[in-house]
Amino acid sequence: MNKPNERKLTIARAMAEAMQQEMQIDPSVFVMGEDIGALGGVYGNTRGLLDEFGAERVRDTPISETAFIGAAVGAAQDGMRPVVELMFVDFFGVCFDAIYNLMAKNIYFSGGNFKVPMVLMTSTGGGYSDAGQHSQCVYGTFAHLPGMKVVAPSNAYDAKGLMTAAMRDDSPVVYMYHKSLQGMGWLGTEAGATVHVPEESYTVEIGKAKVVREGSDVTIVSLGMGVHNALKAAAKLEAQGVSAEVVDLVSLVPLDRETIRASVAKTGRLIVVDEDYMSYGVSGEIIATVTEHDISVLKAAPKRIAFPDVPIPFSRVMEQHCLPNPDKIVAAWNDIKAA
Repeated sequence: MNKPNERKLTIARAMAEAMQQEMQIDPSVFVMGEDIGALGGVYGNTRGLLDEFGAERVRDTPISETAFIGAAVGAAQDGMRPVVELMFVDFFGVCFDAIYNLMAKNIYFSGGNFKVPMVLMTSTGGGYSDAGQHSQCVYGTFAHLPGMKVVAPSNAYDAKGLMTAAMRDDSPVVYMYHKSLQGMGWLGTEAGATVHVPEESYTVEIGKAKVVREGSDVTIVSLGMGVHNALKAAAKLEAQGVSAEVVDLVSLVPLDRETIRASVAKTGRLIVVDEDYMSYGVSGEIIATVTEHDISVLKAAPKRIAFPDVPIPFSRVMEQHCLPNPDKIVAAWNDIKAA
């Protein structure tokens, strides 16, 4: 049941509203990308913007990611605040020079004389059989490279606030949204992502994690879709008498290491859930964050659940076998308990 004055939005609608409100107050904000005009974006992130702001500020682009992301870098350095959509994060391979050698580095290269206030929003995640070129998360790839802030909302409230904060930031922000959380019917959606979103403009702090469920026996750390898997696992564990705390990272860069460490210091056990690849990724970084700081807080070895180091299968059965899910998290707890 909705509370009085509660207004629930999908993440897609929340993102569009954040852009709309910021475009109304700041004429330097504009949007570029493939199919973001009349279609309103493949994932609905820009619906309604073309009608209100016109083609000058809502620009459909050719299929040339290098060209329009490079153009956005130049516009940002010249005083504009572009929001650019890379339709699938998997496509970063064709435009990574523009992203990492220009967008991420030009503040540093210029000694701070140029800012690059732009948002690169991009879809992540699998689960709907779109194979290896349309289903990756690659959170760790972007988080590993200095010069960019990286955020990943798990719900519509954070989605709106993070988008507003990203558009106002003088550094480039990579805004990674998960397709299964957008509220698009053809993709399916996670019901828990559609939450109350205030009508007024607001920001969510970039670099601050959230404890979304309190617990005392084990800390489960995740982001994006993984937060919902963690919450479902926590409910299953509660039925077994286990109290699980769930930490939503919200932001990868900056990474809120203090909230992670404080939670694990309380529970003594750690499970990390990440839809990105297992090796060299976010899951390992979270574990290192705890163990390098004070390994004595751990009562058992940490566990991580991530995508195996294989290309994402097209076969639904194989893909689902590889993806994190609540049952895998519960199994990880059982391994910890048995150790």
